[in-house]
Amino acid sequence: MKIFHNSLVRECAGTAIATFVVLLGITVTTQLVRFLGLAAGGSITFTGVFALLALTSFNYLPVLLSLTLFIAVLMTLTRSYRDSEMIVWFSAGMSLTRWVRPVLSFAVPIVILVALLSLLLSPWAITKSEEFRNYMDNRDDVTQVTPGVFRESKQNERVFFVENVNEGENMVANVFVSSTQHHKTGVMVAKRGFMQTVENGDRFLVLLNGRRYEGTPGTTDYKVSEFERYAMRIEAREAKASTPSAKSLPTLALLRDPNPLNQGEFAWRIGLPLSALILALLAIPLSFVNPRAGRSLNLVMAILVYMIYNNVISIAQAWIAQQRVSLPVGVLGVHAIMIVLLLLLFFRRLTLFSVFRFLK
Repeated sequence: MKIFHNSLVRECAGTAIATFVVLLGITVTTQLVRFLGLAAGGSITFTGVFALLALTSFNYLPVLLSLTLFIAVLMTLTRSYRDSEMIVWFSAGMSLTRWVRPVLSFAVPIVILVALLSLLLSPWAITKSEEFRNYMDNRDDVTQVTPGVFRESKQNERVFFVENVNEGENMVANVFVSSTQHHKTGVMVAKRGFMQTVENGDRFLVLLNGRRYEGTPGTTDYKVSEFERYAMRIEAREAKASTPSAKSLPTLALLRDPNPLNQGEFAWRIGLPLSALILALLAIPLSFVNPRAGRSLNLVMAILVYMIYNNVISIAQAWIAQQRVSLPVGVLGVHAIMIVLLLLLFFRRLTLFSVFRFLK
């Protein structure tokens, strides 16, 4: 039995590593594309893309690990059915329940890790992500300019364009600024420019060796002037106070302030490790392969069970936040239903195998 136990854990671990790498790669790729789009629009800096990518991926780890655990156990046991190892197992008088112990020995460490991530580390990652996004939103107009992209100011009064940026020397090259004042449009172009902060804290965009075109659109009355140095004051933006969301609050803070939103968030966090453990055990009866029904039927059923289970947890979270159900009913009710389903599937499989041994 010890050899069987070690072999099962080793095979589950190998499948889990491969599955986790694939799932993490898909998650990172989709998030990277989204953040690069935001960076191209100037909402975030290109250096901040990787910071947000790391924090967001960290937040997805509990769900990814839970799904990895379910797939690893399911695929390992399905392979045993396909290679007829289960036939030998049942012919030797061994029960399906003998798989529970080695599966638990593999699943419990991952479930503990999911609990730590869900209850402690994921809220920290969300907090840092929200702080970074708030910092990006409160930047002034010039700081948000992306090289090669036209950027409109928050007050819709100016349009900036910078071809190149040298952050080390605080210099920009080939600057274009369009502004509207007193129903007149002013366009300034300069070969170079830089940011300057004076003693009182005011910030200026200083343009060097450029021209200014000023006039009324639709007329030929335009005034052209050349300048060696032109300082344009940057209006300071009032920082927006951000209210922490329930997702970013530490778990202890959720328990200290048990309002409906916090209770719903707590139900989601505690539900992730519970669902991971139940899904690992649920994979044992779901891994059964009936050659007459096709080899992929059990995989389809397993995917449907996971999707329904995950969606029901989300619905329970929403109902708790809307005060439709209480916290104990929302948390225990969903998982109790899945435990009943788990017992029914085990009973059905055990009954079928008992009949098989009797006929034999």
